[in-house]
Amino acid sequence: MNRTALITGGTGGIGQALCREFSAEGYRVIFNYAHSDEKARELSRETGAEAARFDVGDAAAVKSAVEQILTDYGHIDLLINNAGISEIDLFTHIPQEKSAAIMQTNLIGAMNCARAVLPSMISRKSGNIINVSSMWGQCGASCEVDYSASKAGIIGFTKALAKEVAPSAVRVNCIAPGFIMTDMNARFTPEELDGIREEIPLGIFGQPHHVADCAAFLASEKSEYITGQVIAVNGGMVI
Repeated sequence: MNRTALITGGTGGIGQALCREFSAEGYRVIFNYAHSDEKARELSRETGAEAARFDVGDAAAVKSAVEQILTDYGHIDLLINNAGISEIDLFTHIPQEKSAAIMQTNLIGAMNCARAVLPSMISRKSGNIINVSSMWGQCGASCEVDYSASKAGIIGFTKALAKEVAPSAVRVNCIAPGFIMTDMNARFTPEELDGIREEIPLGIFGQPHHVADCAAFLASEKSEYITGQVIAVNGGMVI
């Protein structure tokens, strides 16, 4: 039986790596995206994954998308909540609308997706949910307070949900990436990047495939006794 994976935020740097990884692993991959039509088409052509455009922050849209996947394929074996947005500025300078959007996408979006897929997983007594947080959800980042709060919420959400659904043989874990070289970090100057690298004990920047490799482990039978955990993929930057 083909395994089916739903990956949110599929057109971002980490999202694309996740789609490539799980397509290569033999999953039938459906990836969510919100805006980047051309990137979605390119990723579909490259990997064979199916694109699904909807807003994870819209519970009705999520429910409709998941129902369609279940109608088409019968089951969702793996959900990876990767969709996220950020804003760098002083906490007091972030507009309320932007603050609400960060929380709605990063935290509520993950909860919407989990809430939509869980009835089927619980009924089948089989399923795996991987939430993508951030090292800033673990230790907090100045000038990224809203983002840090949303990602800390993902960690709490993971730990609580894992306990709740474990009796139904559904596992829930969390990845907390460190500084990963994606388009989100293109705003940094070479001098700033040099300073950041000096703070990483391993002395190298993370790459999207490092996160995808961790997700592949958490989705595999090799992690069958692991649930409710936060795995840091950060080169030792936050311990």
